[in-house]
Amino acid sequence: MKAKLLPLYFKERNPRETREFEEQLKKLQILYGAEADFLPPQPLGEPVPPDTDAIVFPQLLGAVFQYREFIESVSLPIIILTSEFGTVEMWDWEIVAYLRGELGRNVFSPYQCELAKVVLRALSAKRKLRSGMKFLMLQDNPGEGMQAYLFKRFYWWDKSCTRQIEDTFGVQIVYRSWKEVNFRAAQFSDAQAQELWNQRPVPIQEVPQESILKAVKLYLAIRELILEIGGVCGAGANCLNESFHSAATPCLAWNWLFEYDHIIWACEGDTVTLISKFILYSALKTPMMMTNIYPFLVGMAALKHEKIQRFPSIDDPDSHALGVHCGYFGFAPQSFCTQWVMRPKVLDIVSDDAVVIDCRMAAGPITMAKLRSDMKKLTIIEAEIEDYVQYPGSDCRNGALLRYRNGSGHKVMESLSSHHAILIQGDVTYKLLQMAKVYGFDTEVI
Repeated sequence: MKAKLLPLYFKERNPRETREFEEQLKKLQILYGAEADFLPPQPLGEPVPPDTDAIVFPQLLGAVFQYREFIESVSLPIIILTSEFGTVEMWDWEIVAYLRGELGRNVFSPYQCELAKVVLRALSAKRKLRSGMKFLMLQDNPGEGMQAYLFKRFYWWDKSCTRQIEDTFGVQIVYRSWKEVNFRAAQFSDAQAQELWNQRPVPIQEVPQESILKAVKLYLAIRELILEIGGVCGAGANCLNESFHSAATPCLAWNWLFEYDHIIWACEGDTVTLISKFILYSALKTPMMMTNIYPFLVGMAALKHEKIQRFPSIDDPDSHALGVHCGYFGFAPQSFCTQWVMRPKVLDIVSDDAVVIDCRMAAGPITMAKLRSDMKKLTIIEAEIEDYVQYPGSDCRNGALLRYRNGSGHKVMESLSSHHAILIQGDVTYKLLQMAKVYGFDTEVI
């Protein structure tokens, strides 16, 4: 499903301008055909087809100032792609400023092709969400379980959170039993699991064959359910707190679901992370993952949970945090990582046959981003992965040392809306701000 763009032209154009418009539109269709469908062009002033996602101007003329009333009547986003390179012409900045300032329109003037693609992919994702796409969450009685003292506090398990997500984006969150999925997983034969494992081997270290087969069977059961439901674009499970229902963990399943089935994942039943990650990845197509964030400023309240005695000794500790989840950095698909290996579990609360992923994303700039619980605001934190740190025997065997790039540790503490943080590879704040405009999100950059 692609964004539907309506190219507009000016009736006042002369023959030369008509030829230039047609040539430019052909270039845009070649450049952005994978991201958008271009509707038949029409002149300014005619009614806009109801199924249109955005207006696109392949060409701007001074006549635009005569169409104030019409432009003000159109509530759709406006995209300016007037250069032969598929970006905005610098000569159009005055018109862009007029459309934004005088007419109050939501105008996109991409100065890079990739930025234009971010906008178009965001429009496509918004359309997909409105079509009633489904997110699958596997859980039974989420608050009760192995760490009820923690999990009962999480907003994503409240019915109001589910309603907020569904009402905001037009999606459906489908809940199914984690216990029943694991019962179904046990019904697959070792031969079935072994056959698939032979086709899709991943790096492992010290993982018994029995654990491998149980992880594969869990993937088979989850995928079977996804196909049965249909239209599922993201999935998650209450895999830690209700781990007593499972002989495995879904880490391998999340990897294969993303790499082979193109389905977004989320850990621990976190629907806010799931919808955030779908929106972010759909627009950026950039490596990202979720981890627990432990700011150094929190002190022992963070250290105790990971069974470590002290944070690394570094300069400017107030601007640092550890990224740790399930004993290591956290789960990310193989294709996102510089190192990736499946290992035996670390946490005491999961099955002895459970597995976990020990992975690393590239060190360097990252951008942390996540929707707040009201689905109206996107918090963006500029940071970097400085290094990876190891605490043998702890619940942090290999965690990421994170540094906020703007010395903003105390401000981050005031703005965090969850211990679950989404880390995006690279400095992508400028892309996120464009994406946020598509959805109408407020933004906070730290």
